[in-house]
Amino acid sequence: MTPPACILTDIEGTTTAIAFVKDTLFPFAQAELDAFLDAHEQDPAVAAVMADVRAIAHEQTPRSALRQWIAEDAKVTPLKTLQGLIWQAGYLDGRLKGHLWPDVVGSLRAWSRAGLRLAVYSSGSVGAQKLLFGHSDAGDLTPLFEGFFDTKVGGKRDAASYATIAAGLHIPPGEILFLSDVAEELDAAAAAGLRTCQVVRAGDGTLPSGRHAEAADFPAVARLFGLPVAGA
Repeated sequence: MTPPACILTDIEGTTTAIAFVKDTLFPFAQAELDAFLDAHEQDPAVAAVMADVRAIAHEQTPRSALRQWIAEDAKVTPLKTLQGLIWQAGYLDGRLKGHLWPDVVGSLRAWSRAGLRLAVYSSGSVGAQKLLFGHSDAGDLTPLFEGFFDTKVGGKRDAASYATIAAGLHIPPGEILFLSDVAEELDAAAAAGLRTCQVVRAGDGTLPSGRHAEAADFPAVARLFGLPVAGA
């Protein structure tokens, strides 16, 4: 099997425990929402986000719409952008550290050293992605990646999104391996011609779909696809 030229990875459930996102990041953003908006609503970046919220929320007040989207875990771009800004404050003052599974760090470094191109595609904003990898419990890993993509390219269950990412990276889809815990995202990537692998982490309770190659962690991905295995 010819190894892929590029690894495109999801975050939640793939590089990072679902519990970190659900039990740390989301509650932090929810708890800080009002105080953050009170302090920063006139800042240009925040004002632009709130204008987008108003355009989507229609008759709801922006803050009530945001609270509803948070409760629903809605994949709404302005909410994701605002969460990223709130998390940025937490990362910068040390209240937050980005969680990564231990096997992820060594694998990413080994793959980068071997010349593989690395990129991220997550429903969290690009800013939030860079904060998590830049302020991770293993240090700043952002230099390992050449591309970060979020829902601005499209939904993660839409094949067109993956075609857009491949075009943006200037890599043929068949040379990109997409890693995710969510089968429907992998279905969309496969429909766009990407290679796929479902990361089935026991600690997160991911259920195998049977529709894609499966790996319990990143070293297992490496063995399946002929990539360098960290520490081997």
